[in-house]
Amino acid sequence: MHVSMIELKAALRRCFEASGYFVGNYEDAANMILWLEKHGLNGLGELKRAISYIKEDKEKPLSIMIYEDSTSAIIDSNGRSALNCIAASVDLAHAKALECGIATVTVHNCHNRMFVLKALTDCGRRGISAAAYWQNGSQVVTEHTVAIKAGARYPSYSEATTNLASTVGEKQALTIICSSRVDLTASLQQSKGNTNARYVSALQVEKNKEYSVDHGIEIDETLWAEINHIGEGILVENTERSRMGAGGR
Repeated sequence: MHVSMIELKAALRRCFEASGYFVGNYEDAANMILWLEKHGLNGLGELKRAISYIKEDKEKPLSIMIYEDSTSAIIDSNGRSALNCIAASVDLAHAKALECGIATVTVHNCHNRMFVLKALTDCGRRGISAAAYWQNGSQVVTEHTVAIKAGARYPSYSEATTNLASTVGEKQALTIICSSRVDLTASLQQSKGNTNARYVSALQVEKNKEYSVDHGIEIDETLWAEINHIGEGILVENTERSRMGAGGR
C-alpha cells in the first residue's frame, strides 16, 4: 500500500511516543526512519526488524559516558536502539570537531545503527564533514560506512561482505568521526577481502528522494497496521487525560 510522507511521519511519532520515547526523541526516531525510506535506503525494513523491541528501550539504562577528552569519547548505550540514542552522540562529535578540528566518538551496545545516516547528514549540512563505520553479523561480517562532505546535502553509503572474523568487543559498536578541516568521504568497495560490495552515491540518494516525493512511499500493510496499533496507546492515553481534566473543572 502507498502512504504519503506526512501520514507516515505522523504515525511514527505516535508509535514512538506511545512506546515511552521522550519528547524530542520520538521526533528524532520518526525522522530517522522517514529519512532512510524516502532516500531509498530501506528505513521501513530497518524498522520492521526493530519494532518488536522498541518498547524495551524504556526499561534499559540511559547511555553513559565511559571516557571523554577534548577530541574523543566512548559511550555505552546499554543495548538501546540508535533510534533514541544516536543523535546525541553525533551532536557530541560535531561539537568537539568545531572546537578541535576533528573528533571521534565510539558508541558501544547500540542496535539499528543504520539510522545514524540522518544525524550525519545534518552534520554535513551544518558545515562539518562526517563519517561513520560499523560491522554487522557473527558468522558472516558485513562492513558499513556512510560519509558526507562539509556543506553537502546528501551522503554516500557503502556496504560489503567481508572475510573478517567477528570480534566480541566490536559487536554493536559504531565509530563516528567529524571534522571541520578534513574531507572524510570514503567507501568500502575497493577494500581488500570485500565481496558483494554496494555503493550508493550522494547523487543517487538525492534522486531516490525526488522519486519518493513524487510517488509516495510503499509500505507493507502488516507493518503499517502494527505502527498504528502501537500508536493507539498514546491516543487512548490522551483521551483519558482529557476526560480527567474535564471532570476536574
